[in-house]
Amino acid sequence: MVLQDRITMSWIQVNKKLPSTSRVKQKAKSTLHFALWKKTFLHMCIVKGKTALNVMGVGSGSGEIDLEILRQLQLQHPGAKVDNEVVEPSSDMLQKYKDLVAKTPDLDHVTFTWNNMKTSELEKDWKERNPEKKMDFIHMIQALYYVEDTEAAILFFQSLLEKNGKLLLILVSGEGSWAKLWKTYGLQFGKTDISQSVTMGDIRSLLDSRRIPYQKHELPSKMDITSCFTSGDEKGELLLDFLTEVPDFSKNASPELRAGVLDLLRGPDCTQEVDGRIIFNNNLEALLLGP
Repeated sequence: MVLQDRITMSWIQVNKKLPSTSRVKQKAKSTLHFALWKKTFLHMCIVKGKTALNVMGVGSGSGEIDLEILRQLQLQHPGAKVDNEVVEPSSDMLQKYKDLVAKTPDLDHVTFTWNNMKTSELEKDWKERNPEKKMDFIHMIQALYYVEDTEAAILFFQSLLEKNGKLLLILVSGEGSWAKLWKTYGLQFGKTDISQSVTMGDIRSLLDSRRIPYQKHELPSKMDITSCFTSGDEKGELLLDFLTEVPDFSKNASPELRAGVLDLLRGPDCTQEVDGRIIFNNNLEALLLGP
């Protein structure tokens, strides 16, 4: 199992330990804030009146978000046929996606193309297979952490857009607690590649330097991490794995690193204390780009 899959599984395990009401509020990285942003600006992503849509999901994981996007597009464009390109480097995740499709009704209008490859591999494959094909909507939700060249990936996918197409990027906020944690301890977490700790602040700087216009949307969220500060708490240990993206963080980290991380998480740069609970700033940002 690759690291991304293991971290996702850690968060799923955390959710199983939470009371049911908390599980509704605290979702895995791959599903954070979808209900919020789909109501805010998904309707802005595709021109009305189209009878055929070319859609691409990059880093689609096990497919839950992709299928919800497809459902929303069907509501907004009734009767439209959808050609859905799925880009996912993890074979395990891609199989879960296929299994989900197999048991999901009302997908007769969608054709799926499965691309079990990295974005860098897709670029070469695309030029050989689909050099003229353009996309109406491409979404990269929490995917840019795992690409080898962030700038090249964004420019490539932007180049695939139709005249009125849209590229949606969602990442952790450049002003949130994730950014502070990763910028401080990223190298010690094994994040040797800058893209592994990239935030939307980095992406905005990149786009601004190239004078590429975009629409920005804030996706506010908070996460209760109180259990991280109780030694031996199972949910707390899984949360630390999720926050650091280091499996079995408490076992594998030095005592000094673990203490430093907890001190930072307990401080005002990362959290607030509300009614005796330690609340982590879990904000995300979404950017919408044209061709």
